[in-house]
Amino acid sequence: MRLLVLCTDYASAQTPTSASAAAHSSLQSDNSQREQWNYSASVYAYFVPDSKDYLQPTFTADRDWLHFEARYNYEGLDTGSVWFGYNLSGGETLAWEFAPMLGGVFGSTTGIAPGYKGTLIWRKLRLYSEGEYVIDTAGTSGTFFYNWSELTLAPAEWIQFGMVTQRTHAYQTDRDIQRGLLLGFAYKRLEMTAYVFNPDESKPTIVIALRVSL
Repeated sequence: MRLLVLCTDYASAQTPTSASAAAHSSLQSDNSQREQWNYSASVYAYFVPDSKDYLQPTFTADRDWLHFEARYNYEGLDTGSVWFGYNLSGGETLAWEFAPMLGGVFGSTTGIAPGYKGTLIWRKLRLYSEGEYVIDTAGTSGTFFYNWSELTLAPAEWIQFGMVTQRTHAYQTDRDIQRGLLLGFAYKRLEMTAYVFNPDESKPTIVIALRVSL
């Protein structure tokens, strides 16, 4: 999100030369920001009833339009994936971001996967979704559509809560689509979010996520 501040007294005092220089300096600053690398690292701790608990780490790197991502234990346990995508964004009242991606999957599951990541933001509401269709090149047992989606409300910058859905192949479940609730907190570059999937069951799945922006 970019904030543009207009100072009328200063603007009226500018000569064409100084205004041009200021605009050129601003353009250079914007270009410099786009040319910088932005990194993030996250780890999701899954506590699955009557199954194996595990960690799911993810690393991302972005520069201008380029998106790079590496995951482990996402498509399946003991499985890694590497992704390349194209960052797109726009909108003001309704801000949006979208990145079509293509990934390679290796480990217990081997294949290729087209995917996406997208966000819609309107005021304090945020809709986020990521998905991929893994094509198992070693057979058909690993071919699967994965999805993780969140709808959240952020009454303040440091807190958010909402709903989450997940369709996964990393562990076995009786439900094709798992639904749950989330509560998240943020402090500077650190975020922590707790998820409770299938809260109506006697043994819900708990996920604790930590994320840091570098």
